Amino acid sequence: MSATIQASALEPAQATLDETVLAGEPWMKRLAKGQIFRIVDLEGNQAVDTLFFNADDPEEHYSLTHTIQAQGALYLGLGTKLMSSEGRPMLSIVADTCGLHDTLGGACSCESNTVRYALEKRFMHSCRDNFMAAIAHDTHGLHKRDIASNINFFMNVPVTPQGGLTFEDGISAPGKYVEMRAEMNLIVLVSNCPQLNNPCNAYNPTPVRCLVWDPA
Repeated sequence: MSATIQASALEPAQATLDETVLAGEPWMKRLAKGQIFRIVDLEGNQAVDTLFFNADDPEEHYSLTHTIQAQGALYLGLGTKLMSSEGRPMLSIVADTCGLHDTLGGACSCESNTVRYALEKRFMHSCRDNFMAAIAHDTHGLHKRDIASNINFFMNVPVTPQGGLTFEDGISAPGKYVEMRAEMNLIVLVSNCPQLNNPCNAYNPTPVRCLVWDPA
């Protein structure tokens, strides 16, 4: 999938929600159908692990399998429809100044830190920890079993000719963003990735900005 760049006409001053997610922290909000959701990579080269759920039926969630099948491509970008586990559109990417986002690499966890890096990395903070912390204080009815495969916005995970995955320096830069239109009422759950062991965050996690606009 070639990177297609398209900026948005929406102004941050007109957003109904504008919040900074600190480095390594979780963030959870509701989106109404028709709202526009933007994630901004404030300092560049920061991975943003993200999950989406149907707010009216949280058992329906973002599905990497249905998304890849629907678009016939491994990576996400302008025009991509993010599909649910029921095969329905959840969001559409309507603006993108980065151009390429990963849907294969998954979320870091204590187990993956151990397997990929070293035994002493097991207890380092992870995106899985962030997801668990967020739903522990959740009022939307989410449970541990609801945490499925996630999107890694801004993350660069090439597929090798042998079918493996590699974690490489990101193609994002300060101020790059991705913007989506909600196609149903949603719960969005973000882990602003705390990973220090691979180049997905340039070995230095940084804040991101989340904005929401109401339909015009």
